[in-house]
Amino acid sequence: MGSLEPPTAVENGSTHPAGMGKSPSTDGGGAIVHPPDTVPDPDALRRRSSVLPLEVGTRVLCRWRDGKFHPVKVIERRKVHAVGPSDYEYYVHYTEFNRRLDEWVKLEQLDLDSVEAVVDEKVEEKGASGLKMTRHQKRKIDETHVEGHEELDAASLREHEEFTKVKNIATIELGRYEIETWYFSPFPPEYNDCLKLFFCEFCLNFMKRKEQLQRHMRKCDLKHPPGDEIYRSGTLSMFEVDGKKNKVYGQNLCYLAKLFLDHKTLYYDVDLFLFYILCECDDRGCHMVGYFSKEKHSEESYNLACILTLPPYQRKGYGKFLIAFSYELSKKEGKVGTPERPLSDLGLLSYRGYWTRVLLDILKKHKGNISIKELSDMTAIKAEDILTTLQTLELIQYRKGQHVICADPKVLDRHLKAAGRGGLEVDVSKLIWTPYKEQS
Repeated sequence: MGSLEPPTAVENGSTHPAGMGKSPSTDGGGAIVHPPDTVPDPDALRRRSSVLPLEVGTRVLCRWRDGKFHPVKVIERRKVHAVGPSDYEYYVHYTEFNRRLDEWVKLEQLDLDSVEAVVDEKVEEKGASGLKMTRHQKRKIDETHVEGHEELDAASLREHEEFTKVKNIATIELGRYEIETWYFSPFPPEYNDCLKLFFCEFCLNFMKRKEQLQRHMRKCDLKHPPGDEIYRSGTLSMFEVDGKKNKVYGQNLCYLAKLFLDHKTLYYDVDLFLFYILCECDDRGCHMVGYFSKEKHSEESYNLACILTLPPYQRKGYGKFLIAFSYELSKKEGKVGTPERPLSDLGLLSYRGYWTRVLLDILKKHKGNISIKELSDMTAIKAEDILTTLQTLELIQYRKGQHVICADPKVLDRHLKAAGRGGLEVDVSKLIWTPYKEQS
């Protein structure tokens, strides 16, 4: 459900397009090499050498995968040779992009003429410790909150960013896909030195080496997620996995999901959750494409805690399907539901699109007046979500002490078109499920 899909088939995290010869680069030993048609400026050489190695916090331009230079901030650095100041790689954050695109880059990708002084982090530390924040820091906190950290104060936010600032696993192999990861995930310490992990796509056990995975696959009996198949329509299946009965699977799923979700919390206590695993099925088995989780008992009426569509399966309507499926379960329970807060900016967009399509479809077909409570009863969408959605669409007015829905057909059509396609339909007749009850 990401807004910016990282390109695939990239070598070492970057491309080397033609036509970039005017920018200085380095040779294998880190020395600056200039195009043959230019004469090195001794002052420029001295200045570039004086900034190396770059300090953490330095801002500089970096050549990205599109062949263009983009502003970055150095998050971390590591030595690649024990020789000189040029022998470092840098972990950078592209300030124009989401954190999922942070990566290690080589010195030749950086334009050293664009180096800015290291940002003074002490001001931010004062703000984090409870002293007055600058306007810049307040804006920084606000911008990060949009990414799904609304519940964090400044100190907690800095602690989270520090702990998760560098991706520990670069890629994973899952089934027939090799997938670039987006974020840090707190795997056990013995996996700290692994850049790539190999997952069994059925039980989600993970290993350091391909040979280990191959040996495991010869012994693993599973061809689908553990748990009960509650939905089958064509090649799509949904499995309900109880975190208490399948603790290791639940924990492995959380490790895997955290590689693609920038949430501050990873739940190790999976006993309290049910996991709904969406799969594409073929003659080799049922292959996970995404999932959502929900608490077994939620006092806040949450019907979804966490949701993920794996990158190879994104933009195929699976995210919308998972949201719709969570509401079909709520209908079966006879309850209204709402996703767990806070929602990320992308999560809010996805839900707002779902609520818009469902509500406006009903308003188009319904003859006569209809109340928000009636809409809630029909859709299992919480009344507050209905109200905010209709207010955002300017389809509701407050008259004589009550909310009145104004549903002009042309306006409804315009909003429906803007909301986009609804994705894959949930065939309710294929859902065989009874609500969870704690066994005594």
